[in-house]
Amino acid sequence: MDETTDQRFMKAAIDQAYIALENEDVPVGAVIVHENKIIAKGYNQRHHLNDPTAHAEIIALTAAAEHIGHWRLHGCTIYVTLEPCSMCAGALVLARIDRLVFGCSDPKTGACGSLYNIVQDKRLNHQVEVTKDVLADDCATMLQDFFRNKRRTANDTI
Repeated sequence: MDETTDQRFMKAAIDQAYIALENEDVPVGAVIVHENKIIAKGYNQRHHLNDPTAHAEIIALTAAAEHIGHWRLHGCTIYVTLEPCSMCAGALVLARIDRLVFGCSDPKTGACGSLYNIVQDKRLNHQVEVTKDVLADDCATMLQDFFRNKRRTANDTI
């Protein structure tokens, strides 16, 4: 994929993050692309579903597997606004995703190069190609604004 294509699909992931934001969840969005078409979308729904595993990536992986009709997602690329955590990175490996493209890094919980690099660990039976920092500023700004507003709201209630 070229840079323009990656940016186009990342913008679709950002659109999903806005849905999470509207639902008062951490604004992370993901889309999965197969044969240059979006086949699945996801956004964080942990609060809405009261489910700690309801990350954007997990929801998108489930939808993609249903679309393809198989849990192995060979030939697919996932675009996600934030570097996946260890749970999501492990799921990407298990799903046999070919490529991960993410927006901003996550130095606290990122498991695709920041804190760990699960998706490229040679000890595992599958490695994922990684492209990072696609529209990173847009993705980071959305998250920073969300947490700034959360802190402000928390301080207002004290």
